[in-house]
Amino acid sequence: MSDRESLSRREFVGGMALAGMAGLHGLRPEPVAAEPPPETATLRLVKIPSVCQAPQYVAGELLQAEGFTNVQYVQKAGALGITEALASGEADINNHFAAPSIIRVEAGDPIVILGGLHIGCFELFGTDRVRTIRDLKGKTVAVLEVGSAQHVFLSTMAAHVGLNPRRDINWVVHRPAEAMQLLAEGKVDAFLGFPPEPQQLRARKIGHVVVNSTRDRPWSQYFCCMMIGNREFVRKHPVATKRALRAILKANSLCALEPERVARYLVDKGFTQRFDHALQAVKDIPYGQWREYDPEDTVRFYALRLHEAGMIKLSPQKIIAQGTDWRFLDELKKELKG
Repeated sequence: MSDRESLSRREFVGGMALAGMAGLHGLRPEPVAAEPPPETATLRLVKIPSVCQAPQYVAGELLQAEGFTNVQYVQKAGALGITEALASGEADINNHFAAPSIIRVEAGDPIVILGGLHIGCFELFGTDRVRTIRDLKGKTVAVLEVGSAQHVFLSTMAAHVGLNPRRDINWVVHRPAEAMQLLAEGKVDAFLGFPPEPQQLRARKIGHVVVNSTRDRPWSQYFCCMMIGNREFVRKHPVATKRALRAILKANSLCALEPERVARYLVDKGFTQRFDHALQAVKDIPYGQWREYDPEDTVRFYALRLHEAGMIKLSPQKIIAQGTDWRFLDELKKELKG
């Protein structure tokens, strides 16, 4: 499989079942009389092994209908690759986790946050020694690497309850499969997973859920994943940016309406391996509720938590001014009234 995968004609036809369901649910793009075609017919997104990215994976035919005849997925090993691809211009637009994106905005990466996609990606699993976030003090926690989405989110959670994530937690670096096995053996005390990892842990009866960001406040009140664009792409291609965002938001709703078909599509196209875990993840994540949350509130909330954790210095308002652009989302909220 190549690093950059174009949406071929065969894959386009293979997605027609989803496209048909999109039409039935009123999600098929309709011509917008006053809107010109996209400035470019090419759109580059990122492919990582994460089910929470499902909307942009199943958006292929919707993107085609928006005028993107050359949709490409840039293969990356994990979430850190998303920011790198967006900042370098290797990718144009992509779903990414809120807190790590804010760190990259402060660092000066040429990215811009365009809107929220969904809440509830991550779950914190622990051994019997960890019942609350405060119990992480003095404990060993496995993360993909320092600065990864797992590390950043768990640092904000620790800071929110008064812990100093740099001093109070012993971070160890392991790949997710290794970390889950170490949790099963009691050699690490906690692990924060993104779909389909929580589904795998539950199926294997490893550990227990300490925090579920879909249900537990305050995390359930804010977006987990947001749509991020390369700043230059957004500046040069405003019509394409809006059209891409519209297609992905409609695909977001499709994930909520047709989880079985979406899960089957993800497996058939090689985005994930197990249908049962994919289906449970798509059902667990509250797709389709992007209108009900304020993306600016999410940026403000996580900027404050990151400041508490000593991971950024800028104020929330400066992060919002420097790294967000809500104009496309504001227009689409009026347009997509479903």
